[in-house]
Amino acid sequence: MTEVLFYHLERQPLEAVLPTLLEKCLERDWKVVVQGGTTERLEAVDTHLWTYREESFLPHGSTGDGDAAAQPVYLTTGQDNPNDADVRFLIDGAEPPDLGGYQRAIFIFDGRNEDAVVQARGHWKTASGAGHDVTYWQQNDSGRWERKA
Repeated sequence: MTEVLFYHLERQPLEAVLPTLLEKCLERDWKVVVQGGTTERLEAVDTHLWTYREESFLPHGSTGDGDAAAQPVYLTTGQDNPNDADVRFLIDGAEPPDLGGYQRAIFIFDGRNEDAVVQARGHWKTASGAGHDVTYWQQNDSGRWERKA
């Protein structure tokens, strides 16, 4: 059974949240695949992961970088898992593959976008119906994530 987490963005944008979550995965020695909805959005994420903090970066790659299996974080618009990832992030409306082969799947959606909220509810129903352990997370006023369901 895969642990499926839904992160509801309201106080911070994806660019503020994603690097921290990816760092936590890498600290656990998990490989990660980030699936985005569009190539353009993933290109922006790619640039951001190299520059989001002056003193560090997140090692990652995508199709153009070669040797996908060696990438700790792999960016894709496809449903493939070329680096044999333990964790799959789904951002910007990406349609998930079968989540059964992952330790975790993490949907990050913009709570200010009604279409994204509706889509996340549909993914919640699908994931819980498949028997996955599903949780919902929302930021409190101090910016910490709280489990809401």
